Amino acid sequence: MTELLESSQSVLVKYSLVTAFGVVGVTVWFSYYLSGRLTRGRLHGSAIAILIGLVLAYVGGVSTGGKKGIADIEVLSGIGIMGGAMLRDLAIVATAFGVRMDEFRRTGISGIVSLLTGIFVSFAVGACVAWAFGYRDAVSLTTIGGGAATYLVGPVTGSALGATSEVMALSVAAGLIKSILVMTMTPFVAPHIGLDNPRSALIFGGLMGTTSGVTAGLAATDPKLVPYGAMTATFYTALGCLMGPSVVYIAIRAIV
Repeated sequence: MTELLESSQSVLVKYSLVTAFGVVGVTVWFSYYLSGRLTRGRLHGSAIAILIGLVLAYVGGVSTGGKKGIADIEVLSGIGIMGGAMLRDLAIVATAFGVRMDEFRRTGISGIVSLLTGIFVSFAVGACVAWAFGYRDAVSLTTIGGGAATYLVGPVTGSALGATSEVMALSVAAGLIKSILVMTMTPFVAPHIGLDNPRSALIFGGLMGTTSGVTAGLAATDPKLVPYGAMTATFYTALGCLMGPSVVYIAIRAIV
């Protein structure tokens, strides 16, 4: 029995990426099962899967004392590759192929306005919350504001401006909270804001910006809208990373 376990472990470690796909597949299946049984689909399975992933990342980090969450466990090290930037960006870019360009062009100026409004409002709200908690320097305010935009924009902005690791961690936490709120609340608010067509999905993605949250929320609302929301949400992240350390930082520095 011991030899069987050791040989199985060596195989799982050797083919760690395949192991990661298997673990994630089982997690997603279980999440959709819980979604159907406990919430009758009101809370999307992808949202539950992300919550489970966050819990497992915390447990993995605490149990191993490492910095990569569940990926610090040798058997599950492939999750660090699967969840890395390369495959993540590939998945995001792949959604663009489901977009009909005539629908995208039809959005016109409203799509651009939604992008700029979403970015500046998120930075402003994040900076105000940071100010309320005692942060007074422009670097910290901008970094935490970037986290309120998305959990990617915060660290990018903080790295460019030389923010402390504590502040960058707070920016990531702010972005994760926003992502979870967007993905879980979208199906509930969609009927009240007319989120039922490609044009509104494009504008919604531009206003919210968090690609993971928008994608999961729209998947629970109408899977056909996912590529449109993901398209502008991706632009949002790119613009946030560009404008955070430059335009937004200069504006906040001038104010404080």
